[in-house]
Amino acid sequence: MIKAVVGANWGDEGKGKITDMLAQEADIIVRFQGGANAGHTIVNDYGKFALHTLPSGVFYNHTTSVIGNGVALNIPVFFKEYNEVVERGVPAPKIMISDRAQIVMPYHILFDQYEEERLGGKSFGSTKSGIAPFYSDKYAKIGFQVHELFDDDALKEKIARVVETKNIMLEHLYHKPLLDPNEIYEELMKYKEMVAPYVGDVSLFLWNALKEGKEILLEGQLGSLKDPDHGIYPMVTSSSTLAAYGAIGAGVPPYEIKKIITVCKAYSSAVGAGAFVSEIFGEEADELRRRGGDGGEYGATTGRPRRMGWFDCVASKYGCRMQGTTDVAFTVLDVLGYLDEIPVCTGYEIDGKVTTDFPTTTLLEKAKPVLEVLPGWKTDIRGIKNYEDLPENCRKYIEFVEKQIGFPITMISNGPGRNDIIYRNK
Repeated sequence: MIKAVVGANWGDEGKGKITDMLAQEADIIVRFQGGANAGHTIVNDYGKFALHTLPSGVFYNHTTSVIGNGVALNIPVFFKEYNEVVERGVPAPKIMISDRAQIVMPYHILFDQYEEERLGGKSFGSTKSGIAPFYSDKYAKIGFQVHELFDDDALKEKIARVVETKNIMLEHLYHKPLLDPNEIYEELMKYKEMVAPYVGDVSLFLWNALKEGKEILLEGQLGSLKDPDHGIYPMVTSSSTLAAYGAIGAGVPPYEIKKIITVCKAYSSAVGAGAFVSEIFGEEADELRRRGGDGGEYGATTGRPRRMGWFDCVASKYGCRMQGTTDVAFTVLDVLGYLDEIPVCTGYEIDGKVTTDFPTTTLLEKAKPVLEVLPGWKTDIRGIKNYEDLPENCRKYIEFVEKQIGFPITMISNGPGRNDIIYRNK
C-alpha cells in the first residue's frame, strides 16, 4: 500500500514531522520530486534537523530511504546532509538512489544566481539552488541522469556538447566566466564515486516491495499552490507538487496510492514572492512569526522570515482538492493559543464579487480576503492527547475549518515533537 504526504498550500506546512511520524509504520520512504531548494524541519529524539534531500524516514532503522527519478539530485548536498545526520548519532540509513534521477550540475546553481541577478526587482524569489535551470535542461533533454556517470566516453562527449551552448549564454547574456568541460568531467567523477554504492532500479524495487505487501510512503516537497500547472504561476516551483506526480516521480502505479495525507497549517505562511491573499503585516505578523513553528517561522533552506497570514479556507480547499486528499493533518495549532480572536479567510472578493473558489493568478492578484473572526481558546494545548480534551473553542476552530474546506481533519499536531499528535477518528 502507498500513502503520500503532501502540502496543501505554499509549502512549510509541517510535512516533515508528519512524514517522520508516519514513517514508524512504513518500510520505504520515497522523495519523488523537487530538490534541495526547500527543507523539512524535524524534531525527534536525536535532536532538531533541517532535511533538504534526504527523505524524512532516515531516522528509523527499519526503513529504506529512496531518492526517486523525479528528484533534482544535488549529489554533494545530499551526501553532506547524510554525513551530518550520521555524525549526530543517527544510525547510517539504508539509501537507494534511482539510476534515472537527474543530477543538479554545478553550473545550474551559477545560472540560477546569474538569472536572479539579471532580473533584479522582477526576480522569482528563487532559493538559488539551481532548480529552474535544472528542470529547463531536463525538459530540453540536455540534462544528465545518474546512470550516465557510468559511461565514460558518452559522458565526455555530452559534456562538451552541452558546455558549448552554456558558454554562449555565459558570454553574451550574463558576461560571466566560461565553463571548462574537463573541470565538469572531474567534478562528475567525484559525484560518481559518492553515488555508486547506492544506485539501483527504483521502480522495480518498489514494484517488488508492493507485491510483498510492504508499506511505502511518498514524501512531497512544497505544496499545491507551488505546482507549475495548478499553482500561482509563475511564482511556483519547477516540478509538480501533487500526489498524482508521485506515481511518475517514484515510478509506481497510480492506483496503488490509497491514502493522500495533505498537511495544512492552522494559519498561513509562505516563503518567496507571489499572491498571498490572507497575508498580515507589521506587529501582528511579527508576533505570529516569532511564536510560530519551532523557534519561529523562518525558511528551513534560506533562513528567510516567512510571510505570515491567517488560515485561508479558499486556498486550502483548492489545495486539498488538487491533491486528492483522503486525510488532512492540521499542524501548529498550539501556536494560536495566545490570541483572543482568530480571523479566518473564508472567501475572496474580486471586482466586487465574493468567491470561495481559487482563481487563476491574474484574478488572484486582485483578491481581497473576506474574514470571519472566531473566538480564541487562550490556553496552551501542548501535551493533550485526546481530541475531546481540547478546549471547546479550539475544537470549534478545527470543525469550522473542516467544514469550510470539505475534507476530514484526522490528525492534529499540537507541538513540534514526534509524539505531539492527536488522532481524530472520523
